[in-house]
Amino acid sequence: MTSGGKENKNSAVLKPSDFVHLHNHTFHSVLDGLTKIDDLVDKVSEFGMEAAAVTDHGTMSGILDFYKTAKKAGVKPILGIETYVAARSRFDRDPSKDKQRFHLTVLAMNNTGFHNLMRLSTQANLEGFYYKPRIDHELLEELNEGLIVMSGCASGEIGVALRDDDYDKAREIAKWYKSVLGDRYYLELQDHGHPKSNTHWDVQAKINDGLIKLSRELDIEMVVTCDGHYLTHDYQDAHEILLCVGTGAFLSDEKRMSLKDFELHLTDPRDIIDHWGEELPEVITNTKKVADRCNVELDLGRILIPKYPLPEGENEHSYLLKLTYQGLIRRYNDVSAEEAKKLTVEQIIPQLSDDVRERAEMELGVMGNMGYEGYFLIVQDFINWGKSRGIVFGPGRGSAAGSIIAYALNITDLDPLKYGLLFERFLNPDRISMPDIDVDIQDTRRDEVIEYCAKKYGEDHVSNIATFGKMFGRMAVRDVARVLQVPYAESDRLAKLVPPPAQGRHIPLSVSIKEDADLKNEYENNPTAKEVLDYAIQLEGTIRSHGVHACGVVIAPDKLVNYIPLEMAQKGVVATQFPMTEVEELGLLKMDFLGLSNLTIINNAMRIIRKVYKDEINLSTLSLEDEPTYELFQRGDTTGVFQLESAGMKRYLRGLKPTRFEDIIAMVALYRPGPMQFIDSFIRRKHGEEEITYLHEGMRNSLENTYGILVYQEQFMQISKEWCGFTGGQADTLRKAVGKKKMDLMMKIKPDFIEGAVKFGGAPREIAETFWDQLVEFANYCFNKSHAACYGLIAYWTAYLKAHYPDAFMAALMTSDSDDVDRLAIEIAECKHMNIEVLSPDVNESFMEFAVVPGERKIRFGMSAVKGVGVNAVEEVLRARESGKFTSVEDFAKRVSTSKFNRKAWESLIKSGAFDQFGDRSDLLFNLDSIVAFAQKLQKEAASGQADLFGMLSEDNDSIKSTLQIQSSPAKHDDKERLTWERELLGLYISAHPLDKYELYLSEQTQPLTQLIPEYDSRTMTIGGIISTVRTIVTKSGTKMAFVGLEDKFGEGEVIIFPSLFEQIGAKLVQDNIVQVTGKNSARDRSGNLGDESKLIADEVVFISDEVIKDYESTGQKISAPKVSSKVKQEKRSAYRVQKMASSTNNSVKTNNNSAKSTNQSAPSRPVPKMSDDKLFLHVKNPSDHDKLVNLKTLCSNSPGLNEVVLVLGEEKKSAMRMPFKVEADDGLLNSLRAVLGEECVVLK
Repeated sequence: MTSGGKENKNSAVLKPSDFVHLHNHTFHSVLDGLTKIDDLVDKVSEFGMEAAAVTDHGTMSGILDFYKTAKKAGVKPILGIETYVAARSRFDRDPSKDKQRFHLTVLAMNNTGFHNLMRLSTQANLEGFYYKPRIDHELLEELNEGLIVMSGCASGEIGVALRDDDYDKAREIAKWYKSVLGDRYYLELQDHGHPKSNTHWDVQAKINDGLIKLSRELDIEMVVTCDGHYLTHDYQDAHEILLCVGTGAFLSDEKRMSLKDFELHLTDPRDIIDHWGEELPEVITNTKKVADRCNVELDLGRILIPKYPLPEGENEHSYLLKLTYQGLIRRYNDVSAEEAKKLTVEQIIPQLSDDVRERAEMELGVMGNMGYEGYFLIVQDFINWGKSRGIVFGPGRGSAAGSIIAYALNITDLDPLKYGLLFERFLNPDRISMPDIDVDIQDTRRDEVIEYCAKKYGEDHVSNIATFGKMFGRMAVRDVARVLQVPYAESDRLAKLVPPPAQGRHIPLSVSIKEDADLKNEYENNPTAKEVLDYAIQLEGTIRSHGVHACGVVIAPDKLVNYIPLEMAQKGVVATQFPMTEVEELGLLKMDFLGLSNLTIINNAMRIIRKVYKDEINLSTLSLEDEPTYELFQRGDTTGVFQLESAGMKRYLRGLKPTRFEDIIAMVALYRPGPMQFIDSFIRRKHGEEEITYLHEGMRNSLENTYGILVYQEQFMQISKEWCGFTGGQADTLRKAVGKKKMDLMMKIKPDFIEGAVKFGGAPREIAETFWDQLVEFANYCFNKSHAACYGLIAYWTAYLKAHYPDAFMAALMTSDSDDVDRLAIEIAECKHMNIEVLSPDVNESFMEFAVVPGERKIRFGMSAVKGVGVNAVEEVLRARESGKFTSVEDFAKRVSTSKFNRKAWESLIKSGAFDQFGDRSDLLFNLDSIVAFAQKLQKEAASGQADLFGMLSEDNDSIKSTLQIQSSPAKHDDKERLTWERELLGLYISAHPLDKYELYLSEQTQPLTQLIPEYDSRTMTIGGIISTVRTIVTKSGTKMAFVGLEDKFGEGEVIIFPSLFEQIGAKLVQDNIVQVTGKNSARDRSGNLGDESKLIADEVVFISDEVIKDYESTGQKISAPKVSSKVKQEKRSAYRVQKMASSTNNSVKTNNNSAKSTNQSAPSRPVPKMSDDKLFLHVKNPSDHDKLVNLKTLCSNSPGLNEVVLVLGEEKKSAMRMPFKVEADDGLLNSLRAVLGEECVVLK
């Protein structure tokens, strides 16, 4: 009785903070843990607990995130891992003995323990990986200092032994751990083995009993854990779904992996106290004791730059100084590199201009103060090493182009002084932060640069960086639907209802089911959809896989494992376990080595140019004022030109007619959602069709190069310097505050900005206030000029090559895209447009890649681009061809090794036309087995050294040796079949076009697809061509319809086949069929607005057979183009009028030469309204009412913004058109519009 009373007292005095969850899995336990780190920390705080641990399966990838989140919330973070212990050694991989592995919970007591934990995890991944990353007892003996170890779950070594009734083995294992770890070893009871547990598991109860016995017998302390895999009981079913995703099982599978028999959530500590407080209170208090023993402090924000190996007698400062000034005199004074190396810094400085010298001194001072001199030496070293070996690098990327030192060191290739690129955008002098130089490298040689760095700084100092593939939106829906065995068609339909990311940001499903009308309707009315979406919401955001960052590489001053745990990623690549942002937070040097295919295209083009034209091109000295290049831009002939090849960009280039490099930079920056609306104004201002205006004369210098339109972040930074008197550091702080909408920081900056504009810039306070209010929206549009300039330069390089060496450039472009059929088709069409003929493959003329035929404006198809012909096969053909061209199929069979050139390669090259000079394709295919057998026989005999016995009897050996007899094929393949082969193997038609023989019929009986345009909206048309694609979908009513891609010899278009017609002809809708389609041209969206593209809604589809063509007699007449409907004409006229009205939308203020007058203006040159998704519908009953349109012009001009405007025209409201400008639909504008058009004619929704 007394004993019981004592126990009750112990239980009563225990409180939630006396218990610590020491065994928890987050979603970093990939496809096993479901708990988000933020939710874990919040729940721990809610429970009134003071500490918690994270122990993910085999990885430390969530540790840093957990550490920061817990610290911020006032929760003590215990850093750990649930590792796997090998059955024998971590090096053993015998399937019969080593598939079994045991779980073990390991926690870091202190910083030494944390470093040992990183080493354990790293070696488990790099040395012990066999299904899972495994450690062994040897590693634990070596690396146990500073670690606390718990015996683990039912899958631990002791748990398995006790489960198997082998108590003696369990005791020996426990004794070993105690001998190694002493009082740092704990036996781990688990709560779901307690009789009071909601889901009592008898197996765990048995293990718990054994652990209690071991504790008393061996004097080893115990703790109780919950092995949390999800947050609360509400997530248990979702966790079962997650396990099914990970194991590829269905939820209905009876034998699948399941953990539903017991609770594995973050248990309320009051329940733990209720379960264990009376009989074993120490297992609760010991968890707090363990937590108190664990004190790890991570040092974030350090600067960990490797030491650059310096020449004798140099330090980082002196060596950077020397390289910088030698580079400056080379860049700015046209001194050769050899001559520059002979000059000292003291000799160079007086020869530089004041601007160059002052900028260099400023940058060098900032770098020296921040300790980044070694960083620049490292970057310039590997870039210059690569350039010396012919590797093509980009001219820079991002803000690094704003550094004159980077320009001097060959890190970048753009003059920051000439193009107004700001150093402060790269490094803020007022705040120490790691520099970030992103490096673009030709993608085929990126690994060489990484390997060079690894060898220079140590293989164990360099690593790739991990990235996490997460289960977002559509993927979560598809995964859940598969597990629940929802039919694929239904799951696909449901997934496609999920809205795509908005501006690169995922929209949570929990938001979409409320805000997206279609998804909301499905969620509320379809029980299956609701079940799928409910689970998907719980799973959304969990980590599905680990990958390797596309460009991130980390270089450390010491072995990486001393700073960060590593793992074996895809294809045997070593990567960090932490992602990019956390690598940076640790202070490690992170480099972005981005492999860029366009640089490989440039490199290949220059290689062809050297070989064919004997010209050497130096990209860094290429003139940026080349007339043929700008003529190419002006024509919009930019297919294949980096960043400038979309249809919209081509249209704008033709309008802009660029004449200087700044125009290209601006187009790269403007051609994005948001600023795109200012392109038309930019073009008009360039050509003097619209007045160039400024909010205040003090902004002229900053905005002059972009015709008064604010385009770049650097421009409002410059405005803050020149207009407000800000320092460069203040300007960059302003940029970051505005760009990231840090309102507290903005409010601190605002008084200085306003006062500076008034006192330093001489602006009226109201204008300063106006500009400040609009800065947030300006930041939404403004682009990094340094980035735009660098990408603009790559665009210029590719355009230069295309303008001067069109065949070499197109050959390089097609080689790069040889595995992309759609791109190849576009590029071959471009070749035709450029009067360059693309020739079929030829075993005597083709090479591995697409090749230029010198002096003939012809390009020969590369053999490696033929499907079914591998690189090894082509290499063997080229090797054999070194001794002379092939004279026949027999000669080819004798000389090309059958071990590398197999039957499939023979068939592919025959079908693609590569053997056409030696015989008919049908005959060669008919004899293919004989040809292959002949080749194998000859080469086998040659390999065995067998000689013909009759060879000694005659000098005419060739007359006696076996020969290849090609028999004529009894059936010949027709042209259509041969062209089909070409498309299958080459991806497109080369020797002819399948519509050649239909040309007369189609020209007389159909309208060309180039006429399927919005101008002919609602008109009946008849089009024809070859079916290129067929996409079938199931409608909500369960019927099928199709979207059919159609091509003729002039263009391509899309035909919509609705269910009623599809039911009649669906079976015949097959690729390569020739059809004639009659239907209605449709170019309107769901709101009835006229769009940019037309589709044909089919009423009738006729399939054209060869017989029809054979019997067809020419009429000598062609179908005329449709007439533009009066409705479309009216819309176009109205749009034109309103567009003219809007021409002053960005011209709110006219700059006056008198600065006093100028400062009295009150509206900006580029107004930025409040953000809104609402559309403004204006019903103009009489589009011919000139007075109303004039009033409309005035009102819209005074209220530019972001609300889309839709004009609804005519009394019947049958016509609607989206306007090419936007307004700020505030109360003032709405009331004014209602006064002009009528109350019912103005609707904002």
